[in-house]
Amino acid sequence: MAVPARTCGSSWPGPVRTARPWPGRGPRPFPDPRGPASGPARPLLLLLPPLLLLPLLTAPGASAYSFPQQHTMQHWARRLEQEIDGVMRIFGGVQQLREIYKDNRNLFEVQENEPQKLVEKVAGDIESLLDRKVQALKRLADAAESFQKAHRWQDNIKEEDIMYYDAKGDAELDDPEGEDVERGSKTSTLRLDFMEDPNFKNKVNYSYTAVQIPTDIYKGSTVILNELNWTEALENVFIENRRQDPTLLWQVFGSATGVTRYYPATPWRAPKKIDLYDVRRRPWYIQGASSPKDMVIIVDVSGSVSGLTLKLMKTSVCEMLDTLSDDDYVNVASFNEKAQPVSCFTHLVQANVRNKKVFKEAVQGMVAKGTTGYKAGFEYAFDQLQNSNITRANCNKMIMMFTDGGEDRVQDVFEKYNWPNRTVRVFTFSVGQHNYDVTPLQWMACTNKGYYFEIPSIGAIRINTQEYLDVLGRPMVLAGKEAKQVQWTNVYEDALGLGLVVTGTLPVFNLTQDGPGEKKNQLILGVMGIDVALNDIKRLTPNYTLGANGYVFAIDLNGYVLLHPNLKPQTTNFREPVTLDFLDAELEDENKEEIRRSMIDGNKGHKQIRTLVKSLDERYIDEVIRNYTWVPIRSTNYSLGLVLPPYSTFYLQANLSDQILQVKYFEFLLPSSFESEGHVFIAPREYCKDLNASDNNTEFLKNFIELMEKVTPDSKQCNNFLLHNLILDTGITQQLVERVWRDQDLNTYSLLAVFAATDGGITRVFPNKAAEDWTENPEPFNASFYRRSLDNHGYVFKPPHQDSLLRPLELENDTVGVLVSTAVELSLGRRTLRPAVVGVKLDLEAWAEKFKVLASNRTHQDHPQKQCGPSSHCEMDCEVNNEDLLCVLIDDGGFLVLSNQNHQWDQVGRFFSEVDANLMLALYNNSFYTRKESYDYQAACAPQPPGNLGAAPRGVFVPTIADFLNLAWWTSAAAWSLFQQLLYGLIYHSWFQADPAEAEGSPETRESSCVMKQTQYYFGSVNASYNAIIDCGNCSRLFHAQRLTNTNLLFVVAEKPLCSQCEAGRLLQKETHCPADGPEQCELVQRPRYRRGPHICFDYNATEDTSDCGRGASFPPSLGILVSLQLLLLLGLPPRPQPQVHSFAASRRL
Repeated sequence: MAVPARTCGSSWPGPVRTARPWPGRGPRPFPDPRGPASGPARPLLLLLPPLLLLPLLTAPGASAYSFPQQHTMQHWARRLEQEIDGVMRIFGGVQQLREIYKDNRNLFEVQENEPQKLVEKVAGDIESLLDRKVQALKRLADAAESFQKAHRWQDNIKEEDIMYYDAKGDAELDDPEGEDVERGSKTSTLRLDFMEDPNFKNKVNYSYTAVQIPTDIYKGSTVILNELNWTEALENVFIENRRQDPTLLWQVFGSATGVTRYYPATPWRAPKKIDLYDVRRRPWYIQGASSPKDMVIIVDVSGSVSGLTLKLMKTSVCEMLDTLSDDDYVNVASFNEKAQPVSCFTHLVQANVRNKKVFKEAVQGMVAKGTTGYKAGFEYAFDQLQNSNITRANCNKMIMMFTDGGEDRVQDVFEKYNWPNRTVRVFTFSVGQHNYDVTPLQWMACTNKGYYFEIPSIGAIRINTQEYLDVLGRPMVLAGKEAKQVQWTNVYEDALGLGLVVTGTLPVFNLTQDGPGEKKNQLILGVMGIDVALNDIKRLTPNYTLGANGYVFAIDLNGYVLLHPNLKPQTTNFREPVTLDFLDAELEDENKEEIRRSMIDGNKGHKQIRTLVKSLDERYIDEVIRNYTWVPIRSTNYSLGLVLPPYSTFYLQANLSDQILQVKYFEFLLPSSFESEGHVFIAPREYCKDLNASDNNTEFLKNFIELMEKVTPDSKQCNNFLLHNLILDTGITQQLVERVWRDQDLNTYSLLAVFAATDGGITRVFPNKAAEDWTENPEPFNASFYRRSLDNHGYVFKPPHQDSLLRPLELENDTVGVLVSTAVELSLGRRTLRPAVVGVKLDLEAWAEKFKVLASNRTHQDHPQKQCGPSSHCEMDCEVNNEDLLCVLIDDGGFLVLSNQNHQWDQVGRFFSEVDANLMLALYNNSFYTRKESYDYQAACAPQPPGNLGAAPRGVFVPTIADFLNLAWWTSAAAWSLFQQLLYGLIYHSWFQADPAEAEGSPETRESSCVMKQTQYYFGSVNASYNAIIDCGNCSRLFHAQRLTNTNLLFVVAEKPLCSQCEAGRLLQKETHCPADGPEQCELVQRPRYRRGPHICFDYNATEDTSDCGRGASFPPSLGILVSLQLLLLLGLPPRPQPQVHSFAASRRL
């Protein structure tokens, strides 16, 4: 029975095409070293109806040709396998390299990685490092409390009485728009000289401290001047700490008044726009200043809320969210007659970066309508806080209410939910300019251990949305020494350019008393912090003895990684911590969830698991075996883990005591030897302290050679392990050239290059000219082909990487190649290891031609094609019938490696769905491929143009004609609101956007963090030979697919599509942007990951004095004052002192 006719306007070709001669530069197909194929055929899974699998599959109009039969295509597959294996046996040199290692057995020792001992040693070293910082912290905190207690408050203190280095002073002096009056106030500011210090990546002065004062705080106020006066004494303690521990980095005191004093002194890194840095909003300060929080924010959206007032509320909520850390939980709701959540979150959720972003976007959609119903808002908030069926902080509980005013005190609600114990604090915020009686709002706060604030304009938002932390700090201060607990933060970006750091924090308490017999002060003075750079912690971990795929990692109580090779944020915003969960740093599975939970609980453990890993270039997925070992880091919130593949249990340690041999091997690193021995790339490792690094490997090699002419590999300033292994591998790979490569003709086998890469850091490429087109990473541990070869048995093909958005490959001068590599497994006694990877680089065009012949009916390259006439029939093959038969090799990631279609040669390296979407979908649907989706939370995206949502013009209050005609309107709050909107709109069109990161971020930042969805494909469970049909009516296609043994290739033969009616959905492989910030954040919070908060909570003290609760000022701010304040803020100048509205300034007399 014949195959149904393929009609769609075309038919099978009638004439027989003449066979192409074998390309002149191509080799004869390598004979099968195993002899003729024998034994039973591999199992065949029949996916076609039985009637379609008859001996002859012919089509009307094409009596001479039929679709190849199963056994024919299996025969082609065997020929391909034999050719690949033969070339790799001759040129790869795996067996020869094994012999070379054994011949040089006296030049190295085999060392063992003992996971438990390793991880315990590293954990101990990290503990010792952090403990030195803890001792310095305690000295600073004790000294600060003593200095402040001995300090005498001065009411008449003046700016000229205080000499200090203003970190922002130089930038302000250089500001051409600065006012003369400000210049005149710099007389008390020191001018310092600085010297470059590589440890700080900055210019510093070790003799002085620097002071940073937020832009919106007047540095000449009495409170600030007294703060500067007593904190000056900390300078000597900072200096003494550095004398005792020269490795100390930034030592910082962040004051509750907003003053930051840090050591050593360095100029402030001022952004282009207004500098919004305030130490009280830094992650480390927030963590150190209070215990974890459960917070419910309720926002009045009744109709009385005018346009500007609603905007002020939205901005205030966003600023309030920025005072929360990952140890806190929050929800936000709006209310009028009824209360409802502003977002999809129906309960308290962790205040992490992504959840806060959801809140900020949702808040912008709030609309004012209806009547005020405080009862609905508070009942909703208390219900949220009483829900015990969810994960939460279980420490400080609070309600933050933003309103424009009201008369109801909702006493019955407080009696029902909060009295008499008053376990929930209530903070009330009166927002906007209005004439409402604020007494009810003050009463709510004062009777519920909270505080009352007023936010009349944008200038008051930042101050008044963060000072609630002082109230939360009261129980901590009253607890005394019990609360003096050092905490270590999440990873975050240092504001002074140090890079990624963690900070040890310790609160500093006010130990003064108001008078004899009076209660002691209950205010927190600030937080002391000492930074530790992640690079300093990484230096304590083993670098190269774990192999290319072994690594050390560490996580905190939230499950966020402190150390991990995949912790590589593309862009950082120093306002937010860098929070990458361990299960997002790796591909999540049940075993890793179990490991993560055990580490968070502070347990020890070891587990061998089979898991999936993503390749370094993020194009492939490999199923591998890994050994995980973990222990807690004592005296910290961290836990340390070690990951080792089984083949990295042992490693080589060179023992080149023979200096003559050292010199001999070293000479093979000299460029003068490259022509005969092949080009050598050396891994850019830190071999010696004085070695100058360079991104150019030629230059780095030159620097290395120049240094080696001055020092020996045994020098104390050098890493002897790295140097000896590098020189040994130089000699071993040279012997491979001598024994195998030099006498072979690469052109005969259509090879562009042969290569070897080693754990010791050598990549040797032969011949020398091939190095011009070598694009792989010179560090083998960072080369995708190297790491994948170690994890896979057999030959790993790696086509050139192609982005679908870039132009196709240029096949000029035969320079485009396909890498084929395999690991060298070495057995020494009972110890097995993989110290090297070898491979070849195939000439793409020549091997494409060879591929066609190997998958043809020719038995030999010189034999003519079998002629098919009217009286005979033939099976189609990949050479003669390439106009009708598509033959391809696809790798395990779904990328095109070789094709019999000349026009597809420039598409090699592309995801096959971009070449033939219909066929790739069929392969996926028939389980040849499995898909793995994951999310990259560290990506950087180009800034998106602001849309209508959240933009400043939205919701602008527009006065009516009647308003303009009403004289009273011109003196009302509404007129002032409109004036403010116009004023800010002229200068900063987006001043009400939720995230002012651009204003505060570094001037170089042009991209923002985002979430990218990644999709990788890998071979499914099918390991047999398949025949199948893509059922598409008259456009149906036959195809055959078969895995090539000992490779990562899939051999596919298919009819070429003749019509497009069967276009199916295209599988996507490239990264795509997730506009919703990840995998349905609203769903993820319903199944939160396991975490633990700090083990101590300070949320209550029976002696707390709650009488200071913000009873307000006796007069409203004048219009002139407000205008001056806003103008000064916009210009980035510190405002002159004004009466403080409901602040803690009066309580901060030191």
